[in-house]
Amino acid sequence: MILLERQPVKSRILRSVGYDSSTKILEIEFQTKLVYQYLGVPPKTFADLMHSDEIGKYFSEKVRPKFQAKMVAA
Repeated sequence: MILLERQPVKSRILRSVGYDSSTKILEIEFQTKLVYQYLGVPPKTFADLMHSDEIGKYFSEKVRPKFQAKMVAA
């Protein structure tokens, strides 16, 4: 499994976020250092996530319940 390049974010639950627009994979590293990839995430959802004032809340409400995820690193 290839990990994406991620950028650090300010959040109590998220540590870093990466995105590949060609595959629509959103990669999230949690503060626990677990890494998950969310599949089929549209570019607008990623952009909205990154521009959110509360990135953890946006993730919990708009990404986690709506997209299939798989753990890629522990």
